[in-house]
Amino acid sequence: MESETGKSEAGGSEAGGSEAGGSAGRARRVLERATERGWSIVTAESCTGGQLASLLTDIEGASGAFERGFVVYSEVAKCELLGLEQRRITQCGVVSRETAIAMAEGALTHSHGDVAIGITGFAGPAGPDDEPGLVHIACATRSGETRHRECHFGDIGRDPVRDRSVLIALEMLDAAME
Repeated sequence: MESETGKSEAGGSEAGGSEAGGSAGRARRVLERATERGWSIVTAESCTGGQLASLLTDIEGASGAFERGFVVYSEVAKCELLGLEQRRITQCGVVSRETAIAMAEGALTHSHGDVAIGITGFAGPAGPDDEPGLVHIACATRSGETRHRECHFGDIGRDPVRDRSVLIALEMLDAAME
């Protein structure tokens, strides 16, 4: 497994344009690239609550490139649907590099997809020791390559954190299919 860790800070448009304008175009490009390669996409989303899957399936003709989406908000759902081990979540944390990678790889294992994205984070304030805006995103392919990004968006609100997370996830999917 190859792993790449990148860090993202709040501000700027590092994920490719404004959230509203960039996401639909980027989603269309990702679906086109998947179709060209004959690949199918799988999503495993926690803090984004299915927003990425919704964006992808809003595009006409997505069924040829989008295989399925898992919305796994709770730890139990992550374990039951993606095969994560509760012991590992307890050890590493539900919002961690390890959990994001396990979500992406678990989504591939529990689907017929060729590329999967796993998103876990704190979209807003959580517990006293939790960092609002901390999001981990992992992208895994059937070839065994897994990449990871750690994002620190700050306490900018739930919707902006989710929107920026989706843009970065699309960027990672696009890069995985180059």
